[in-house]
Amino acid sequence: MLTVIMFLPLIAVLICALLPKSAEGFAKWVALFIAALNVVLAFFLVATYSFGGGMQFEQLVEWIPQIGMNYHVGVDGLSLPLVVLTTVLTFLAVLGSWNIKVKPKFYFAMLMLLSVGMIGVFMALDFILFYVFWELVLVPMYFLINQWGGARRQYAAIKFFLYTFFGSVFMLVAIIALYLVTGTFDIIALQNMDLPSFVPYGFQWWVFAALCLGFAIKVPIWPFHTWLPDAHVEAPTAGSVLLAGILLKMGTYGFLRIAIPILPEAFEWFQPILAVLAVISIVYGAAVAFAQTDVKKLVAYSSVSHMGFAMLGIASGTAIGFAAAMAVNISHGLTTGLLFFLVGMIYDRTHTREISKLGGVAAQMPIYAAIFTLASFASMGLPLLSGFIGEFLSIVGAWEGFAAFDMQWLVVVAAIGILLGGAYMLWLIQRMIFGDPSEAVEGQSDMDLREILVVAPLIVAVVAFGVYWAFLLNYIDPAARTLARLIGG
Repeated sequence: MLTVIMFLPLIAVLICALLPKSAEGFAKWVALFIAALNVVLAFFLVATYSFGGGMQFEQLVEWIPQIGMNYHVGVDGLSLPLVVLTTVLTFLAVLGSWNIKVKPKFYFAMLMLLSVGMIGVFMALDFILFYVFWELVLVPMYFLINQWGGARRQYAAIKFFLYTFFGSVFMLVAIIALYLVTGTFDIIALQNMDLPSFVPYGFQWWVFAALCLGFAIKVPIWPFHTWLPDAHVEAPTAGSVLLAGILLKMGTYGFLRIAIPILPEAFEWFQPILAVLAVISIVYGAAVAFAQTDVKKLVAYSSVSHMGFAMLGIASGTAIGFAAAMAVNISHGLTTGLLFFLVGMIYDRTHTREISKLGGVAAQMPIYAAIFTLASFASMGLPLLSGFIGEFLSIVGAWEGFAAFDMQWLVVVAAIGILLGGAYMLWLIQRMIFGDPSEAVEGQSDMDLREILVVAPLIVAVVAFGVYWAFLLNYIDPAARTLARLIGG
């Protein structure tokens, strides 16, 4: 089942590539059908998943036995929610790109190829397989930004590629180093080896540092974040949605799946550093978002702040913190994906993202204004919406975990980031939604049925997870507790 879900989008890639130019408009229907089928299969996984059952739906096949390389895939409470989120956002990205006219065959082929890489990262349990999918993601995202982005798309695409590839090189060095010491690429086997008992601490430290660099750039946490605003601003709407909604989660997932459980002793040394960088990301991202005049750039910097809360939970080293990181991952994917869709919709109408030119939306587009306000409230972390879960649990987990190294004051500083987050989103709502319609907004039509269908699933999920946390935490919590036990927590 996992192999089918992972590689099904490749069928869409091949069909789109083989379509004649006279039928290139058919590419979106192919992509939509395959993406919808993948959503159905992903929800089948959810329906048949056993709570607390550890790694499930595993498939292990020898790939290159001479060096112990296997095709090994599986999902648990850390990966299953991200697989489902990936399939849903990919489907919505295809639906949201319905009006693409420039090179549609290539465009939808790249969206589907991106889906293969993202799903593969979350399912892979072999280091080489993980690395192959990790690198695969770079190629379609580079082309999506470079071919369908904004005015500075080439600069943004190259910057995205070089930054993330730079981190990947260090990650590859760490993978090879671990293999030379242990003789295996199997991630689960490495977790169960108790490396600290036979591997020198200095070796663990350098391997963790290399992995940490690769994952931190992808998250991204300060000071490795500078590629993100450029990539977001220049990417097409679907690219921004998948970049914020899924690609950033690959970094936090890497910490939870690989770096922490395999190298727990080194993680203890890095904990205070990760905690400080997480808090800087939270406050810095929120403060810089306040200064933005471009609504898309504001949402991009808000991602730096929100992913800081995921890293805060990870740095806590507690089961609550790990669950918080996953809750932030899912909620941020939903809310920021929703916001980027909405920004794309207003840009298609007004051809501007300048906040000062988008005033009075409520008077002209009431449905849009209501949905945008709801998405903004969810991004703030308002109770009864999904954003509250992760922020609340990350604060609780950090307070518990940071007591071990007398740095609970960091939690207080992180709380300032929550205040700033509410302030810049309220400031955005005030300037963009209320008042008299600006020249650009005047006469614009409200959301049509297709646009409402694109955002409706995200709205439902944002409200459902905010009201009933247990639905999400039932999947996450057992895996978070298992991870905490692996590092002695």
